[in-house]
Amino acid sequence: MFKLSDSLQTLPVFQTHKPVIWESLSWSAIEALQQQGTDMCILPIGATEQHGPHLPVNTDSAIATAVCLYASALTGVPVLPTLTYGCSLGHTERWSGTLSLYPETLITVVRELAEWLVRTGWRRLLIVNSHFGNLSPVRCAIDRLRFEYPGKFQIGVRNTYELSPEILQYFLHDGDDVHANRAETALMLAIDPDSVELVGMQDDPDRTAGKIFTYVVPQTSTNGVTGQPSLATAAEGKQLLIQMGDALVAMIKDAMTEEPPIHWCREH
Repeated sequence: MFKLSDSLQTLPVFQTHKPVIWESLSWSAIEALQQQGTDMCILPIGATEQHGPHLPVNTDSAIATAVCLYASALTGVPVLPTLTYGCSLGHTERWSGTLSLYPETLITVVRELAEWLVRTGWRRLLIVNSHFGNLSPVRCAIDRLRFEYPGKFQIGVRNTYELSPEILQYFLHDGDDVHANRAETALMLAIDPDSVELVGMQDDPDRTAGKIFTYVVPQTSTNGVTGQPSLATAAEGKQLLIQMGDALVAMIKDAMTEEPPIHWCREH
């Protein structure tokens, strides 16, 4: 059964509220949520990929999960099991630990999960993504789903690293193409400090400025890092996590009642 990490349990929100965790509920409890008027779910999406010599390969998944649990605790919207495999082709096989889906596979996974929600009466899904490489496949999946279910199912995606302009500015503090950087390291020091190997921490600069083409990570980084993780602290990670959680809460509260600007559904 899912359990909050000891570090997350120290956040005030989890001392006064409990997140609604889909995988810990029975089918009757899930059905009761719907009968009580809940028609929305949150799906965290991360990745299993190298994050430099100091962060665990579940970094993106851990961040997405933590932010969603925070938001669920304050909104009551259930959090689906985190999709821990993402599209990480850019990291290649250069460093051990990366396990990637192809874009078309991720598109299919998101579509099929959403179709099960539609079949069982859910009307809204907010995907919360923490890995940049997932965004294009997820948007393709959303485009197909909104075409197939207009008037029946609402779906959208938000990225944890840009839930507000201030959050995005912090993430890009040490580069424009960052990875395993100050922000991600600070968050992991707050979420799961035992998983951070401080001894192995190495900064590496962003080498992509001014480039026209895009490159795989071994062509831009010497160690899988882009940024300055050495600047990170647990205290700033905790504050950043709270900012991200509060921003997501505000979005979810709006999404719970949002309707299309113009009501239209396909006639069958």
